Amino acid sequence: MQRRIFSSEQDLFRDTVKRFLAEKVLPGHAQWEEDGMVPRQLWRDAGAAGLLLPSIPDEYGGGGGGFLDTVVVIEEIAYALATGITGFTTHSDIVANYLLHLGSEAQKRAWLPDMASGAVVGAIAMTEPSTGSDLKAIRTTAQHGDGGYVINGQKTFITNGHHADRVLVVAKTDPSAGARGISLFWVDTRSPGFSRGKLLDKLGQRAQDTAELFFSDLWVPEECLLGEPNQGFGYLMAELVRERLMIAVRCAAALEAALQWTIDYTKERHAFGKALIENQHIRFKLADIKALAAATRAYVDQCLSQFLDGQLDAAGAAAAKLWAGEATRAIDDLLQFYGGYGYMREYAIARAYTDVRPNRIYGGSSEIMREIVARAL
Repeated sequence: MQRRIFSSEQDLFRDTVKRFLAEKVLPGHAQWEEDGMVPRQLWRDAGAAGLLLPSIPDEYGGGGGGFLDTVVVIEEIAYALATGITGFTTHSDIVANYLLHLGSEAQKRAWLPDMASGAVVGAIAMTEPSTGSDLKAIRTTAQHGDGGYVINGQKTFITNGHHADRVLVVAKTDPSAGARGISLFWVDTRSPGFSRGKLLDKLGQRAQDTAELFFSDLWVPEECLLGEPNQGFGYLMAELVRERLMIAVRCAAALEAALQWTIDYTKERHAFGKALIENQHIRFKLADIKALAAATRAYVDQCLSQFLDGQLDAAGAAAAKLWAGEATRAIDDLLQFYGGYGYMREYAIARAYTDVRPNRIYGGSSEIMREIVARAL
């Protein structure tokens, strides 16, 4: 599908991303899935190649590009099924944006350049064992006193949790105030009272390091507060528009990739004396999914244009994530055409079946997206 939203510079950047994936990521990805994480050095390699913080201003060490540069990285990672490094975009385009938009000048100059180089890995800690999409119900607390805050609590399903040098922690500074009592803290993982659980054993995305984090009387100075106290919930809701659009972008690319792999496979694989694609049922089903993928691409690109114009609201981002995430259900149909081979992880379709699945959960589940859209009707 012809797309006109990217500049020639972004096309060149896409070539750089593809080359990095081919040379530095894909050769080792299978082993990293066994290890449960990518090597720490890969972050520095990505920084040197310009893949980290591509849309952060160059005065803070970033790439100086725009959101479409971020989109290029997301799409190429999805096309390559390099799910071990999806944490790059969490670090670059979620965590770094909180610092850019909410941090003091001192905080930005202290941390963004090292995040851009890969010297510092960032994570964001929202989800807790008893709270997922319901952020108002978090139990982690940050009690103010003596020039800082004491944090206690637990977080789970944290992307980059093992490698993280700094974690953006969502905590209650006024537990009695519900959503109006949430604040954000930029926490050094070397601090006494911080600990990590073991790497979580996930169904898919096995090379993406994901961990539990624990905070036990962890003291942070006041300068680690990001933004204003008790304003965290509003900050989170504002940034979720961007995050949900990023997930929609990832889903659209993943569906396109899975479809193309399957078209190629059904042309090569023969059964009953003819190529699988010559079977009318398979051919018609592929046609249906081709139309679905094209509609998803057109819709997501339209939402991208709205976002760039400052016109994409929370309901629009939720609808984009809902549509694109649910569209990836078609990967199950695509896997079916591989027969038993579709169940083997040596085939990309098998990994896509498990690795793409969480997109309908994180960033707000499809059920929550429906609620957000419904409220705006």
